[in-house]
Amino acid sequence: MAEEKTQTKPLKEAKVKQKVDKIAEKHLKQLQELVNGINTIQFNIGKMEIQKHQALKDLTNVQEKVSFMQDTLMKEYGTYDVNVNDGTINWPPEKPKDNIKENPKKDEK
Repeated sequence: MAEEKTQTKPLKEAKVKQKVDKIAEKHLKQLQELVNGINTIQFNIGKMEIQKHQALKDLTNVQEKVSFMQDTLMKEYGTYDVNVNDGTINWPPEKPKDNIKENPKKDEK
């Protein structure tokens, strides 16, 4: 394989007045606020993921209940196609019976 050459820019060196052991108090507070903000957001995302998981679980349970209700309606009424606002069964339109005569007449001799 050919070696990939990556070029990295050298970091600019800052001119430091003197070597210190700690950062300034104002910088520490700013840094702590930023880190706390990240932690809070991550915590909230975790809470939302738990809520999402529970909501998906609840949705699955309700879908199973709908399926059970459909089975019940199919056994009782022969269909589960129902208007949920008023309970009207949406029967399919009947096909015309052109070839079938109700009372066929017999030829008299």
